[in-house]
Amino acid sequence: MMVTTHAAVGVTLASSLVVLAPEFAVVGALAGLAGGVLPDLDLLVGTHRRTLHFPALYWVGALPALAWAALAPSTASVAAACFLLAAAVHSLSDAVGAGEELRPWERTTDRAVYLHPAGRWLRARRWVRYDGAPEDLALTVGFALPGIVLFDGAVRYLCLAGVALAAVYALFRKRVPDLIEGTVR
Repeated sequence: MMVTTHAAVGVTLASSLVVLAPEFAVVGALAGLAGGVLPDLDLLVGTHRRTLHFPALYWVGALPALAWAALAPSTASVAAACFLLAAAVHSLSDAVGAGEELRPWERTTDRAVYLHPAGRWLRARRWVRYDGAPEDLALTVGFALPGIVLFDGAVRYLCLAGVALAAVYALFRKRVPDLIEGTVR
């Protein structure tokens, strides 16, 4: 799935704070957005879907952080909980998408995301055929709606920008491998 989808999921995960703890809603949404983005930074620093994707290990931090936020709500506890929860959901949800190859529609690998404790890759389920597929764009739009409707200011504008970026990426997604290979040569 696109990083914009994961970012929007992070905002959606924090959207209940608008009702439950409005004083922490914005920090929770921004932390959720950042946590949704974090795992995909491994595109820049290592093996994608292995270096910063931890489909089991983020939960080791997320669950205690959620308990901390519930028992002692503060800016720090809510931010930590939303950040780690979004990173955990991102890492695990990559298994419902395509493999980690450059042209996932060619289905050259079933490796979706690395499961560190087991020392193996989780199999790609391909419920979302590839990042930037029409269904992925629909997920971005759907998950961005709570951020657009329930928030104003930075959260709303980041969600709108994410939808716009996702639409452009989806439009050109199948050309991306050729562009990447052209700049590498």
